[in-house]
Amino acid sequence: GGRAEASKVRNGMLKAFVEGRFALTGGDAASRIVIDAGADVDEDGSVIAVRSVAADGRSRAHLGGRSVPVGVLAELSEQVIAVHGQNDQLRLLRPAEQRAVIDRFAGDAVAEPLAAYREARGAWLDVLAELLERSTRSRELAQQADLLKHGLIEIDAVAPEPGEDVELTEQIKRLAAVDELRETATGAHAAVSGSQDGDPDAPGALGLVGEAVRRLASAEDSTLRDLVPRLEEASVLLGDVGAELGGYVEGLDADPALLEKVLARQADLKRLTRKYAADVDGVLAWAEDARRRLESMDTSEEALSALATRRDELAEQLVGHATEVSAARGKAAAELATAITKELSGLAMGQAELEITVEQRPAEHGDRQALAIDGHAVHAGPDGVDEVELLLRAHNGAPPLPVHKAASGGELSRVMLAIEVVLAHADTVQT
Repeated sequence: GGRAEASKVRNGMLKAFVEGRFALTGGDAASRIVIDAGADVDEDGSVIAVRSVAADGRSRAHLGGRSVPVGVLAELSEQVIAVHGQNDQLRLLRPAEQRAVIDRFAGDAVAEPLAAYREARGAWLDVLAELLERSTRSRELAQQADLLKHGLIEIDAVAPEPGEDVELTEQIKRLAAVDELRETATGAHAAVSGSQDGDPDAPGALGLVGEAVRRLASAEDSTLRDLVPRLEEASVLLGDVGAELGGYVEGLDADPALLEKVLARQADLKRLTRKYAADVDGVLAWAEDARRRLESMDTSEEALSALATRRDELAEQLVGHATEVSAARGKAAAELATAITKELSGLAMGQAELEITVEQRPAEHGDRQALAIDGHAVHAGPDGVDEVELLLRAHNGAPPLPVHKAASGGELSRVMLAIEVVLAHADTVQT
């Protein structure tokens, strides 16, 4: 999966090849890469990967007999091969890498309490940030809160109902055109039910249908009589419509005072929609959001005290998790140091002895992530409160020094090799 270099091709040859057969366990990331590439897997569950580089620098990649992009081989290699060279010793110079060595060796003993620590730390930092914001921005928040409260008082005084502006518009239309509507509805009612004074010359549709029913019911022809039920259904429907039209006419109110009252209510709603939202439903949504924001803007002594109490509760939880992580790291450090020292004896460093210290990192002045543990202020970072350092005693009688100061370049390489051998059980790669 690496970069193709023509210099890898032996002089006088056309190509250079590298080939590897990998056993797949099935269901892991490497197997998914092989399946997605459409590669053929042998009967024993293994797959062959091939990379060729031509003398002109062009390269080809094959996986399981199929041509694939070189990136596929790179992804596969990351899953099945771990390469450690002399330059890996540089990783040991980073404190974070030294702490990672301990955590890899400890496994779940550190991973589980560290996960709980990080979760508690996230909640603790959120409360710290909120408490700081409320304390430092109390004046600004108080001004914003006053504006929100003023808006809520204004909205609550009007007390709009959902969709009320639409309903009022329709009501105003009816009240403004009540005479026209009454004339229309009255005419339609007369056409359906007949005149109110019972004028036989204006029987209406209902009366005409009734007359048709009477005539057909007395007919001697069965075909005519069969039409009666359908006319009776029409009569029932006309009766219902006539009743509704009559009720509509009676419900029309021409009271000018009512129209004036509805117009005044509409003006109140429009005053709100001009200031807060496009319609009444939007105004109500603004009010609901304002109430939520006010709850988070509470800068009273009671609110700040409640936040401080929550901060202290979370800090106590955080101390417990951090202490558990530190204890697990301390135990793992002693075991790891013994195992690495044993490996060094087989690497021509028989007198060398490795020590691993796990100490709490003191908090600097003004550290906002300072946590009090046993009366000392320590820095609560994302990986705990510990500083891990690898110390090497090069020979008997020599003082323990940081590994990069006590060891030469070659010795550093051997220390790194010893660490990788001991950590082999923590790696998921096969080779």
